[in-house]
Amino acid sequence: MQRIAIIGSCGAGKSTLAKTLGEKLCLPVIHLDAYYWRSGWVETPSTEWIDRHKQLLKGDRWIVDGNYGNSMKMRLDAASTIIWLDFNRILCLWRVINRYWQYKGKVRPDMALGCPEKLDLDFLQYVWNFPLIQRPKILARLAPYQNDKQIVILKNPRQLSNFLLHISNFLQSSN
Repeated sequence: MQRIAIIGSCGAGKSTLAKTLGEKLCLPVIHLDAYYWRSGWVETPSTEWIDRHKQLLKGDRWIVDGNYGNSMKMRLDAASTIIWLDFNRILCLWRVINRYWQYKGKVRPDMALGCPEKLDLDFLQYVWNFPLIQRPKILARLAPYQNDKQIVILKNPRQLSNFLLHISNFLQSSN
């Protein structure tokens, strides 16, 4: 478990899990949001983003959190372990709204400079529709890796807590 890709809906806790695992496993953490966004919530142009993403994945040891569909295949190809936080939309919406109030007007630690926390209807709809629109795409993207990658699907915070509690057992069984 030296190259870990963490995927899931906004609000599922990808960045928090990445930070926690990074500390537990002594792995460098790459929050894709911090590299994708430019100040003022300006997106990185696609070709530049793909080049930057390739550079981020060059290391032998990392944890990367984020979805970014246009670069997900590269990340899944490079990862030895894929963790999918497949949490329900109500929880994710609650967490997104909570996060907004926690960081309102401030930049989150896992976000690019100059991108203060914001919340709008389009984003809320994206989170709400994630299980309907994005989940089938993720299932299709994971299918080719079933036999040659460790894929951990966590359905709720209790499973996540249990996973973190027993991470050393999981690591031993995966060697």
